[in-house]
Amino acid sequence: MEIRHVSTEAHGRFLYEARDPTYLLVGFHGYAETAELHMKDLQKIPGNEAWSLAAVQALHPFYIKNYSEIVASWMTTQDRQLAIADNIDYVRRVVADLPRPEKLVFLGFSQGGAMAFRAAADFAWRCHGIIALGRDVPPDVAQEGVHFPPTLLARGTRDDRYTEEKFEKDLKFLGGATKLTTCVFDGGHEWTDEFRDAVGAFLRRLLL
Repeated sequence: MEIRHVSTEAHGRFLYEARDPTYLLVGFHGYAETAELHMKDLQKIPGNEAWSLAAVQALHPFYIKNYSEIVASWMTTQDRQLAIADNIDYVRRVVADLPRPEKLVFLGFSQGGAMAFRAAADFAWRCHGIIALGRDVPPDVAQEGVHFPPTLLARGTRDDRYTEEKFEKDLKFLGGATKLTTCVFDGGHEWTDEFRDAVGAFLRRLLL
């Protein structure tokens, strides 16, 4: 028996809140979340009025809570490299569907944090910032010689998924790959007001 793969077109969905088209913040939600939930978090970032917001939903929906709620996941370990390529192409199409910004920032929470790093690596010079909460730099982009735009890396002190060990490893790598800002807050694997304040300050610096 052999395993074969075929390429097929899938339709993704994202939410877009148009503000100033000059500035675009593209967000990626965590595992078992939705674009709607992520958009609410993006909207709560203080001082982000200048930024148009896009919340991208992962391509792999599934049911939870006795089939009463639909959520989504970015990938599993099965056919991981194919999923990464599909997701990168998906992000390209999302950005191409929107007005071309002068400043482009990718933000990701948890599983979506890996997507923020992958998207930034793919867009290279066209990306102006990365914000990652509760997720380590994925190994497929944590390569020697890779340079990222200014990055905000955040972790809750009680986060047992993105551990202090992983965080310290990322600090060592990113310290030589980008201009790095960190946010360590009292909390777990979650968005907090302290993190939102750090994101707001990070975005304001990019406007200068």
